[in-house]
Amino acid sequence: MLTDTHTHLYSEAFAEDRNQMMQRAFDAGIDRFFIPAIDSGYTEAMYALEADYPKNVFLMMGLHPTSVKENFEEELAHVEEQFKRRNFYAVGEIGIDLYWDKSTLGIQKIAFKRQIQLAKKYKLPIVIHCRDAFDEIFEVLETEKSDDLFGIFHCFTGTYEQAQRALSFNMKLGIGGVVTFKNGKIDTFLDQIPLKHIVLETDSPYLAPAPFRGKRNESSYLALVCKKLSEIYNVSEEEIAKVTTENSKDVFGI
Repeated sequence: MLTDTHTHLYSEAFAEDRNQMMQRAFDAGIDRFFIPAIDSGYTEAMYALEADYPKNVFLMMGLHPTSVKENFEEELAHVEEQFKRRNFYAVGEIGIDLYWDKSTLGIQKIAFKRQIQLAKKYKLPIVIHCRDAFDEIFEVLETEKSDDLFGIFHCFTGTYEQAQRALSFNMKLGIGGVVTFKNGKIDTFLDQIPLKHIVLETDSPYLAPAPFRGKRNESSYLALVCKKLSEIYNVSEEEIAKVTTENSKDVFGI
């Protein structure tokens, strides 16, 4: 059994064939899907997805850093309101993204910190989005470092040293399609990171693994990530699936 710890299955990219896409994932042995939030515009679509697949879909709630704009206080209020209404499995995806807009760094830091504190309040993991922002992410994590800070560094693409730093904050590394890229680099040191610190993800519809790089990603392609990790760690795909699913249960509590 494989677990996709990060997949945007509610995305408009799947509007035409969502049910078939889900069936392909089930056929590939993937039947646990953890769904990150983006902003209030997607909340109802997330709830609809959960209603369609209640035994397989597990929702997070949070404000994605690229959605941190002038109205971020309203968006954070929406996040907090959802937590009062119902349970979620993580606060995510949250973090800092300096690829698209560096001018919002100040408010991105505020939103990130506030949502970390929300996770601690509800005793939940955080799921971190980091793009061109390792130093800034680590700076915020350092101020919040504690035994009740834990979660996943989603789509980890950093160096070995950055991986070690992420692990020091009780984070697991989310490994997806990038590990299959020729220039992805993380495959050069990943075997030095114990498998107990790794979870699998697709981030679909983004970051499709080779040989589908550049095309729409989907959860069934998690099998390709699993295959690559079995080569890197020199263990069977069954072992990768077993250990990484157990790791996901450690993080999400289910």
